[in-house]
Amino acid sequence: METAQIEFEPFIGEAARQFIVNGLDMHNIAATGLPDYFPVNFVLRGGRGDVLGGVLGQLWGGWLQVTYARSRGALGATLETYSFQARPFYERLGYEVFSALEGHPPGHVKFFLKKAFA
Repeated sequence: METAQIEFEPFIGEAARQFIVNGLDMHNIAATGLPDYFPVNFVLRGGRGDVLGGVLGQLWGGWLQVTYARSRGALGATLETYSFQARPFYERLGYEVFSALEGHPPGHVKFFLKKAFA
């Protein structure tokens, strides 16, 4: 049996990122029967076309989710998971549910969890 290990990679390669995202997306689609996904990104550009900022997100299950980057030195972490995913796993790691959105996607629940860093 091959030994697996977890590695911290702040600047993950595009192929590895896409492999992870695709695996999660396929699980979500299989669990919900909702295949429609659409990226929603807005970029603020200066007069010379330079990027000044932006909002990144996605539309899935009839809901828009906005994502963004956070600078280093975080006081804690937040994450989201669905009723058909890994809530118990995250709770075992010390995360706690602070909100839940019923019907996202229809027939399921989206959970919002947080964990303060010591």
